Amino acid sequence: MTPFRSGRGGLPPRALRSDRGALRLGSLLAWAGVVVSIAFTYLAIRNVRLSLVWDALVSSDQWYLLPSIAALVVAVFLRAVRWRYVFRADSRPPLGAVTDALLIGYLFNNVLPARAGEAARVVALHRRAGTSRLETVGTVTLERVFDVLSLLTLLFVTAPFLPEVTWLRRAGLLAVVLVGALVPFVVVLAIFGDRPVRFLLRPLARLPGVSRERTDQAGANLAVGFAAIRDVRLAVVAFVVTTASWLALALSAWALFSAFHLGLGLRAGVLVVVATNLAQVLPSSPGALGVFEAATQLALGAYGVDESQALSYAILLHAVNFFPSVVVGYVVLHRHTALLRRRGEAADALP
Repeated sequence: MTPFRSGRGGLPPRALRSDRGALRLGSLLAWAGVVVSIAFTYLAIRNVRLSLVWDALVSSDQWYLLPSIAALVVAVFLRAVRWRYVFRADSRPPLGAVTDALLIGYLFNNVLPARAGEAARVVALHRRAGTSRLETVGTVTLERVFDVLSLLTLLFVTAPFLPEVTWLRRAGLLAVVLVGALVPFVVVLAIFGDRPVRFLLRPLARLPGVSRERTDQAGANLAVGFAAIRDVRLAVVAFVVTTASWLALALSAWALFSAFHLGLGLRAGVLVVVATNLAQVLPSSPGALGVFEAATQLALGAYGVDESQALSYAILLHAVNFFPSVVVGYVVLHRHTALLRRRGEAADALP
């Protein structure tokens, strides 16, 4: 007799329920993203004249795409450097492997819902460089923390030089909540090491086939991924590189202002980057369609830019961020799978 009634593929009912729960959660996030994108798309187009949007796109100076894409390349490189740096020194993967995994993640974020690219780059880096998946999850989580903190810092530093920003108070509330959650987390990790993480994961040992030793090891690996938040030097360097990457993206946004003869400065580019990336904290459809455009209109509205012209600019800026990452990500993914295939063939050929 078996100790439990088998389900599909001989899996215990508890494991099947866990799988179904994960699928339902993923489906819920995907549908929530679709709803959010539809709502923001409506906000973006409700007060515009589509004929004016098209005319502005057609008459834009496309040569400014070149400096905009160049600045985007610099930003992506800085983000790869930042991701590699937040790993602990003794487990830090090569920059090439990190860059490829990051580009694969951008590809999947742009074509799949629920930010599936974050999981894709964790898997890609594990297969390419052998990094611990849970440690990598910890570094990816830290990246998001550094991203939001850096964006909010840029917003508050430039606020005295910006026009009236109606959502500045809400951004301040977000900063207070984030810092209020982060400081106790850092203190707990500094005092107790990986023990709190192992304690939080210990209930997973009740699942079939999962031992306490495995959950403790998983907790230790995850805590290692938070190394940059416990090391002041690592944290400062990661924050500086993160801020530099956002400024490179602001340069990319600023270069496109000239394509539409908007006459706006770099501070407006910073505001566009802050608005579009804080808005993407919300779940949305692949590529943040609609969310990106509405957030750009909100940022440019502070400078009195007409909504139709702002939408034209947003569409072109979104294209600059979307199409190169999809094309380059596909090429890198193809090269990545070919490399893994060759490794497998070489391993099979060994006696």
